Amino acid sequence: MGRIEERFTALKKEGRTAFVAYLTAGDPDLEATKKLIPALEAAGVDIIEIGVPFSDPTADGPVIQAASQRALKRGATLKKILAVIAELRRTSGIPIVLFGYYNPILSYGPERFAADAAASGVDGILIVDLPPEEADELRRFTDPAGLAFITLIAPTTDPQRARRILRRATGFVYYISITGVTGTAVPRPDDVRRDVKRLQGMTALPVTVGFGISTPAQAATIAPLADGVVVGSALVRLIGAKGGSGDLIPAAASFAAEIRRAIDAASPPNSPVK
Repeated sequence: MGRIEERFTALKKEGRTAFVAYLTAGDPDLEATKKLIPALEAAGVDIIEIGVPFSDPTADGPVIQAASQRALKRGATLKKILAVIAELRRTSGIPIVLFGYYNPILSYGPERFAADAAASGVDGILIVDLPPEEADELRRFTDPAGLAFITLIAPTTDPQRARRILRRATGFVYYISITGVTGTAVPRPDDVRRDVKRLQGMTALPVTVGFGISTPAQAATIAPLADGVVVGSALVRLIGAKGGSGDLIPAAASFAAEIRRAIDAASPPNSPVK
């Protein structure tokens, strides 16, 4: 059992909803990333999604696009990001998912990427611009390396296609609660409830909900409806605002702790909601 499965299994036993946090590696720099991840873990984050900066992040809204540009200007590369993860693994067991686009992996070399990612301590990958139907070449290397292949399901995904995708998904399912790019709208609870139940009827994998969840109140609304809540743009916005200032780490940790408290209050440990 890998770290992702172990974390969701433990949370399910406790009746808790997972808190998944996204940040862009290298924003404001890689040294800050090294400090942010342990601070977020201590604040109650269950799984970290590490965004690999890319020059043309078409699925991302302006906040994460700007973070990618800052990180690239500071020299963040996939190789350096894997080195940061390897260093973090000396002291942290938090599940880590690499979130990004296929081009950096293709440039790195899929076989080399799979080996290096697994060796560094990456637990899963989520490639936003690689349709699952076209992922066989990459999965030829990532599956044997033990990397979970996490897939996106959108409100517009046809049910038959969703079933095909879910049959081959591993790790967890990332349900996009809104149409459009990240950080630009707010999910509707009734729609999320309906769609998450539908997906849970198709797969035994945990279903997390992301896109559009920016505040503790929004996280609290979604928490009872899903196995996990993903917060990305709001945290990236805070990191961008604080930059390299001395209060970056405590501010990020404080925000994460607020989200954690809101999630737990909305779906208390061992509550019958789950």
